[in-house]
Amino acid sequence: MSSSKPKSGLSIGYRIGYRIRMFALTIFGPAQLGEGNDPKARLERERAARVARAQATPPGDGK
Repeated sequence: MSSSKPKSGLSIGYRIGYRIRMFALTIFGPAQLGEGNDPKARLERERAARVARAQATPPGDGK
């Protein structure tokens, strides 16, 4: 089973929290906002930055 989002370097707790926050924003979030102030887009950008940071860190570095 293939996932559409990369998960390397992300803990199970973070991935569960991300899904819960994305679901909550989908149901209870604002109707429509521009890309610059959309909370779902911000959450996706934060996740992409976190994945990039985790992939840039060598395994076993512990940072």
